[in-house]
Amino acid sequence: MQSYLETAVAALVAAAVALFLVEVVHRLTRRFGRRSLLLTELTEHAHRPFQVAGTVLAVQFAVRLTTGYAVGESWRRLLLHLLILGVIATLAWLVACLLVVVEDTALARFRVDVPDNRHARRVRTQVVMLRRLTIAVIVILTVGVMLMTFPSVRGIGAGVLTSAGVVGVVAALAAQSLLGNVFAGLQLAFSDAVRLDDVVVVEGEWGRVEELTLSYVVVQIWDDRRLILPTSYFTSTPFQNWTRTEAAVLGTAEFDVDWAVPVQIMREELRRLVEGTELWDGRVCVLQVTDATGGTVRLRALVSAADAGSLWD
Repeated sequence: MQSYLETAVAALVAAAVALFLVEVVHRLTRRFGRRSLLLTELTEHAHRPFQVAGTVLAVQFAVRLTTGYAVGESWRRLLLHLLILGVIATLAWLVACLLVVVEDTALARFRVDVPDNRHARRVRTQVVMLRRLTIAVIVILTVGVMLMTFPSVRGIGAGVLTSAGVVGVVAALAAQSLLGNVFAGLQLAFSDAVRLDDVVVVEGEWGRVEELTLSYVVVQIWDDRRLILPTSYFTSTPFQNWTRTEAAVLGTAEFDVDWAVPVQIMREELRRLVEGTELWDGRVCVLQVTDATGGTVRLRALVSAADAGSLWD
């Protein structure tokens, strides 16, 4: 009974010491990192996983060192195994949080609420895709490492590795569509064909790219509907991207009028209208005769705007 009590006390003391040290590091980092965005984000988002990981690791060491009297006992093996699984899981949580903090810090340098945000949207698209891929890889590796702590899994490891080639081929054939979408998502992110907040026309619908994942793309249509398409659609089907090179776009309006209508006066009126609104970016304002058949004259007004939303208005 005395030994069990000592183990429990040692575990509690180790947890308290770990929490104290983590809190000291947290306060020092918050105090000296006020001018650093990275350190500020670390103190805010990595504090809790750091606490849990440090506590579980300290308790694991304490239990291992103070249970020498129970070597060979099943309860000691089970407890240590559970603690090891906890250490692996919490360390993976901590690593994921650290990577997310680094990615958020990188994203903070690129603002998308400015008129010329093409480069910022490109970086944001790539970072978001890398974040999803990073978290998926961390989860897969964590589960794999946790499974390898079980002796039965390690025992069948050789057989699994021997047949890995055949299984890989079968899995690739079974998941051909899924893998195709994943690779298409990576291709979209790094080929700069489409980015978050791009204005696109797909399936006859005009909208903005709201979400871009490894498997599908969400396009927010102008009437607030969502068009969800597989990423492979954008690598195999032609589509219009109005903001690939810049946000500024051109738009037209056509009029069928009587041949006696004074075109020059209409040009002057068009100029007066666009100069009286903040929607016009000052680049293009043209009125031209494009056709004259059947007793009517067709006029085309061509104007420019800083972005697609302003052009539509």
